[in-house]
Amino acid sequence: MTSAAVRGRGAGAKPENPRVASAAALARFFKVLSDPTRLAILHLLLERERSVGELVEQLEVPQSRVSNHLACLRWCQFVEVDRMSRRGIYRVADPDKLRAVLAVAEAASLENCDHLSSCSRIGPDWV
Repeated sequence: MTSAAVRGRGAGAKPENPRVASAAALARFFKVLSDPTRLAILHLLLERERSVGELVEQLEVPQSRVSNHLACLRWCQFVEVDRMSRRGIYRVADPDKLRAVLAVAEAASLENCDHLSSCSRIGPDWV
């Protein structure tokens, strides 16, 4: 079986451009970080490990929202969970790498903060 067929495309399909595939993966990486609630969760978990209940209390948002964001962050390997009976304790998977990415992003956005917050071309918050 060809690699195109394995990826769900027909045998005669054009191979995927590696640059496009890499750009798509990078865009997904930044999409994970594009949600304010997920960023707040990551910042809290950089301080220390926390349970879902602690995150809900700190963020003052519904438990279902925190759980959904944690599921995304786990799937994308930003966070890990230790199961202690029914209670999960969450932590950042690679704190040094995340701190570095966030530091660069914060430095890059600092000068344009007002402009970025008013940008209407990015799309609605739910995208």
